[in-house]
Amino acid sequence: MLKEGNNTFGSGADNDLVFPQTGAPEKIGRFELENGEVMVYINPAVEVYYDSIPVNEMKVFAPELKSPVILTYDNLSWFVIQRGSEIGVRLRDASNPAIAALQSIATYPIDPQWQIRATFEPYDPPRQIRIENILGMKTEEPCPGKLVFELDGQTHSLDAVEEGDELFIIFSDQTNGRETYGAGRYIYTAKPGEDGTVILDFNKAYNPPCAYTAYATCPLPPSQNRLPLAVTAGEKFSGEGH
Repeated sequence: MLKEGNNTFGSGADNDLVFPQTGAPEKIGRFELENGEVMVYINPAVEVYYDSIPVNEMKVFAPELKSPVILTYDNLSWFVIQRGSEIGVRLRDASNPAIAALQSIATYPIDPQWQIRATFEPYDPPRQIRIENILGMKTEEPCPGKLVFELDGQTHSLDAVEEGDELFIIFSDQTNGRETYGAGRYIYTAKPGEDGTVILDFNKAYNPPCAYTAYATCPLPPSQNRLPLAVTAGEKFSGEGH
């Protein structure tokens, strides 16, 4: 996490944020956190890029920035994230051996029966729902409504989080911990059309990043999104997880 003021970063052990020694210079630069905004200052002769453009100094986090500002150096990329009241840096290493080791992700066979038409029932007014992440941190997320659907004669519902032009659903089911990741899975859907429905395609359910790395801060399913049934569709998981 970043502290207020200057935060140096690079591969040197004396930095505030230590990057991989095999993939980064000892001193890349510094982040400056002030009043919830973050500037980055890159040291001379270090070639850091944003969208293929060299960076010397740049605002990388602020309320008006709607998308992450992703900086790159060789195989490394990083951007600023906020979790609750904490602001930190997420680092990705494209040369990490774990990437090459992951040859494929097992899935259930695609089954049209798991493409379910759901009715969007808006909340009036829209709600904020509390989401806890794998670190125990809690945030309030915008929830415009719930998706209601029927399966095998039973009615179920899932609260959706609004993310741009899509709805994001964090759910768990009775396959978790046996055939799928123990902390649940995620699905994105389009926002409802004029008829107020969406296709909830569980074949597209995927594992959160925490299934593959200890450095992710994955949101967990809220209690109302724990389905009392086995969703035998989407990605499986057989590893240890994090």
